[in-house]
Amino acid sequence: MARPRFGFQRIWVLLRREGCPVNLKRVRRLYRLEGLQLRLRVRRRKHRALHRGPAPVPSGPAQRWSMDFVHDALADGRQFRILIVVDQWSRQRPILEVGFRMNGTTVSNALDAAIVTYGKPGSIICDHGTEFMSRVLKDWAYTRSVQLDFTRPGKPTDKRYIESFNGKLRDECLNVTQFADITHAQQVVAAWRTDYNEARPHGALGHLTPKEFAESRQAHDPQEAA
Repeated sequence: MARPRFGFQRIWVLLRREGCPVNLKRVRRLYRLEGLQLRLRVRRRKHRALHRGPAPVPSGPAQRWSMDFVHDALADGRQFRILIVVDQWSRQRPILEVGFRMNGTTVSNALDAAIVTYGKPGSIICDHGTEFMSRVLKDWAYTRSVQLDFTRPGKPTDKRYIESFNGKLRDECLNVTQFADITHAQQVVAAWRTDYNEARPHGALGHLTPKEFAESRQAHDPQEAA
């Protein structure tokens, strides 16, 4: 009771110092019978980023995407998640997937659907979330020759594009809408995604919409459009 964070070996040492000639194995047995063993936190292995310094700036579409999750709740309190994918060059949002439960299979299926319209990215940067670290997503990336690039520890700027967008999504859509059910949330988020890509001017793109920016740049560079 006095040393709740001590293991059996340290307690055995203290008992011996106090003159109690008890066997180490006996202390261990009693320690376990009383349920006193500590459950150590297993640290997950973190994957390294592809780069050491600042991430390379993309110069064309589908070169580098960012991926993340945002959480919100329905009117009845049930939590749901939104999978977000951002093209760092055009700022277009290929994916805003809404659902209750999402795993590596959900993420890989959503990416496959986005590739049909937006093309295959060279790399995708993401954090060390469970879904992004899953074997399913690793297998998906390997078979499609897409590099998963994980953020560097203590470097939130690695995800600056998607973090900025997350704030806009929450401020302009999630915080001003009360979602009746998951279908309502999917419809509202899908409509907002279309408006963001095709109607909302973006200051960093010269006040063009992401779609206008992509089309104008590709029109000036035929090789890029190809």
